Amino acid sequence: MAGVNLEPHRSELVTYCYRMTGSFHEAEDLTQETLLRAWKARDRYDPARASLRTWLYRIATNVCLTALRGRARRPLPSGLGAPSDDPAAPLTPATDIPWLQPFPDARFDPELRTGLRLALVAALQLLPARQRAVLVLREVLEFSAAEVAEQLDTSVAAVNSALQRARSALAGIEDAGEVPEPDDPAARATVERYVRAFEAADVAALVRLLTDAVVLEMPPIPFWYRGGEHYGAFMEGVFARRGTGWRVRVVTAGGQPALAAYAPGPGRDDGPVLHSVQVLTLLGDRIARNSVFVDPQVLASFGLPPQPPANEFSPPR
Repeated sequence: MAGVNLEPHRSELVTYCYRMTGSFHEAEDLTQETLLRAWKARDRYDPARASLRTWLYRIATNVCLTALRGRARRPLPSGLGAPSDDPAAPLTPATDIPWLQPFPDARFDPELRTGLRLALVAALQLLPARQRAVLVLREVLEFSAAEVAEQLDTSVAAVNSALQRARSALAGIEDAGEVPEPDDPAARATVERYVRAFEAADVAALVRLLTDAVVLEMPPIPFWYRGGEHYGAFMEGVFARRGTGWRVRVVTAGGQPALAAYAPGPGRDDGPVLHSVQVLTLLGDRIARNSVFVDPQVLASFGLPPQPPANEFSPPR
């Protein structure tokens, strides 16, 4: 195996570790550890027993399970309790909670984004770690039950049982079903209308694009809002505090449409500065959820410039 290049497997392993942990940065670290372990053990790899890919996933699974041992799950605010009824509440971050992070699509092959939507990754975090591994290995990566049993040092019967329990646990999870792809024409049109309303600070137009039960959440702020009235009131407060003149760059995160939002700078002559990545969940031609991330570590993972390029514009009007 001395001449085998492990690097082509890195991206796929990052997405696997992300599904397991809910953290993009941790996924990169665990992938690096996986490849390092594989390189050190390269003389013990037996191609007659398993393909290189299967062998690497066995190592990655062990690395992830070890990292997750005794670890609290990574949630979104909407997974922690009832919604807030005070859109003017102080935005005090809860830095002690390991929040779920979005996945920066632009750095990876689009074919790898299956199963990376925020709602699905958040739902995966509710499962015990081994059930999580079985579900992803079997249903997303399409390994056979025998291969997964080998990867987990268990029996095929145990793998099938874990898969059934995982499916049952996720069956009733809200918002874990299919949503439009970001390149769907109708979805793209909805996002463009939202961008125009957001850049114009037109709260009434924003609210018209929302579902009745829309969710707005902003990790690391621990509370969240439901409904267009609270969403609109919160946005009125945002524009009052930060001013108008926001700029937006359309990106994608985990296969979902997302917005890189640039807020007006603190000084009169300052240009817009990177503020947040907002991950949108669409249902039909309406927005059902906006998960807003302001963590600098999350913003850095998307490779976004600190200010929007002068010649870059939002979607055409």
